[in-house]
Amino acid sequence: MKSQDFKFTSGVVGYPMLFGLLIWYVFWIDKEFGLGLKSFGIRPLELEGLIGIVMSPFLHGDVGHLWNNTIPLMVLSAALFYFYRTISWKVLGYGILLSGFFTWLIGGYGNHIGASGLIYVLASFIFFKGILAKNYRLIALSMLVVFLYGSMIWYIFPVKPGMSWEGHLSGAVTGLLFAVLYRRAIIQPKQYVWEDENYDEDNDPFMQHFDEEGNFVSESEQKRMEELEEIERIQEQWRQNQDHTL
Repeated sequence: MKSQDFKFTSGVVGYPMLFGLLIWYVFWIDKEFGLGLKSFGIRPLELEGLIGIVMSPFLHGDVGHLWNNTIPLMVLSAALFYFYRTISWKVLGYGILLSGFFTWLIGGYGNHIGASGLIYVLASFIFFKGILAKNYRLIALSMLVVFLYGSMIWYIFPVKPGMSWEGHLSGAVTGLLFAVLYRRAIIQPKQYVWEDENYDEDNDPFMQHFDEEGNFVSESEQKRMEELEEIERIQEQWRQNQDHTL
């Protein structure tokens, strides 16, 4: 897989904002018109509940639930689009599907809704991917995720009634699987000329700007020195010709 570079694009900010606006818009539409969209969540081991695999990330029970998911979703998806833009849509799309399917399998009972499963996919993926990549900036990002969202680890266990710990666990496992699956899609450190095993400093244009004592010589000075050497060479050749003539 081709390597990728860190690059800031409009999508780094635009897509997370779009995600945030979308889940708020769905929540508003549902409340305003009484559509009862929350019934389209993941209902484990029920055929009718399979539609929730796609729908559940956009459905939330109340404003508190929605707000708690909005900021992490936007922050983590922005990090995903900046540091892993070439695989970002795969992680998001497949992450929703796979974590939702796992939740459908192990969810037990009830109606599972909310973007928290996707948030766990992103947090888990970014953390483990940074560790596996062995790139100092990605490792730093992993540590930042731990600092900001490390407490999320407790919610993959049934510690709070009414919270879909199964969805959280499914998201965390999915993120880990993607980190392993896409472990080759890492940033390739830039290799400089002098790091090549066949590097020869005598043929390096930059090193030629230094004299024998290690002093830097600008192009104009180097050109002047070359002209002086050429003049001295011509003078020396002329003297030798004169000696032969005498």
